[in-house]
Amino acid sequence: MSAPLAVSPIAVSLGDPAGIGPEIIAESWVRRREASLAPFFVVGGAGVLEAAARTRGLDLKVERIAEPAEATGVFGHALPVLGAEDDEPVAGSPTDTGAALALHSLAEATRCALLESASAVVTAPIAKSQLARVGFEYPGQTEFLADVCGLEQEDAVMMLAGPSLRAVPLTVHCALSEVPGRLSEALITHRARIVAAALRRDFGLETPRIAVCGLNPHAGEDGRFGDEEARIITPAIETLVSEGFSVTGPHPADALFTPRARATYDAALAMYHDQALVPLKALDFDEGVNVTLGLPIVRTSPDHGTAFDIAGKNLADPGAMIAALRMAGEMAERRAAHG
Repeated sequence: MSAPLAVSPIAVSLGDPAGIGPEIIAESWVRRREASLAPFFVVGGAGVLEAAARTRGLDLKVERIAEPAEATGVFGHALPVLGAEDDEPVAGSPTDTGAALALHSLAEATRCALLESASAVVTAPIAKSQLARVGFEYPGQTEFLADVCGLEQEDAVMMLAGPSLRAVPLTVHCALSEVPGRLSEALITHRARIVAAALRRDFGLETPRIAVCGLNPHAGEDGRFGDEEARIITPAIETLVSEGFSVTGPHPADALFTPRARATYDAALAMYHDQALVPLKALDFDEGVNVTLGLPIVRTSPDHGTAFDIAGKNLADPGAMIAALRMAGEMAERRAAHG
């Protein structure tokens, strides 16, 4: 077996300092060896991380670094933290100063990835409403990353990935009543091409298999419950198949996520947010990873929120953060291997 490629360390954004982000980052560093994690550093919040570690009784040493390149040498004995920006949060009580630190950390971690001083960026959970108070004008971190990478928002695709399932919601943060009007053949084909390319490049699947959900119950049942399948989804699938992609559907969503069905595809394209996230969280809640496909950089995130209600209570499970760090490292190595 060949040795892992030498890649730059991973940049981790702190997330909201009053949420569970700092404590699961600290716990991930403590478990770095047993989890086989690649070296990573956190942008800002050295004091926040030390305080979070104390609440969990963790043996954590933090060491400030001046450049990302220092992280690899430090990582074995201390958690590297880039920059002096910090806060003194109260767990579970978000503030404007905490949101400003979260925004700085996100922006700087992304900058490191764009400059290739970091091999990937892993983003801890933010509070979107809190960030809006300090000038954050995006629906979420995915849209922010698309913008700073110079992409249109439709070119950045959110995929939720766990040990049991990969699922992509084609529409995300909108009312359910708006979904039918947002669907189009162009949307489905565009997103499917991005997903297929990412599965090849970042997940090592030479011929990725994609299953497409229907929108309506029973995938419309030949038009009895809606015509979106016949009018929009099926033509999109036919176009993709004609281009050589391995795509099937539209499948009834109530049958697509059974164990037997999941064995037949590598990723499922869902029509709306909960159609993708409900099965993912039911199957892989503690190991679910939010991956942004289509970016020039690698970005992952734990698939959960700030959980202010349990912050500081030593209840947060670090599994999704560990999974996000591991996946980011694996994706970065694949990109480095294939140029």
